Amino acid sequence: MSRPKVHVKKGDTVVVITGKDAGKKGKVLQVIPKQQRVVVEGVNIVKRHTRPTQQMPQGGIVEKEAPIDSSNVMIYCNKCNQATRIGKKVLDDGTKVRVCKKCGEDLD
Repeated sequence: MSRPKVHVKKGDTVVVITGKDAGKKGKVLQVIPKQQRVVVEGVNIVKRHTRPTQQMPQGGIVEKEAPIDSSNVMIYCNKCNQATRIGKKVLDDGTKVRVCKKCGEDLD
């Protein structure tokens, strides 16, 4: 049985390409491979009504990021300042790195 793969990793900078948050840029906070979803900082903000707890005795309405489908984000290349697809390259010592398809810059 194969493990589901997601093309982004935690800590990557991504651009949202579709949906209500299209064009927003943020950092990947969490990757959920089984559901093919990612949580991006500042994107897909939802309101959650929380009951009072010991950590938050007040309770109330909390805004937080909800997961979005990983197909709706593209990796952002800092060198060419735009969203790009990912290529793979094998270095001389045998390690694999992700590279920008547009400029060839290492993304790892």
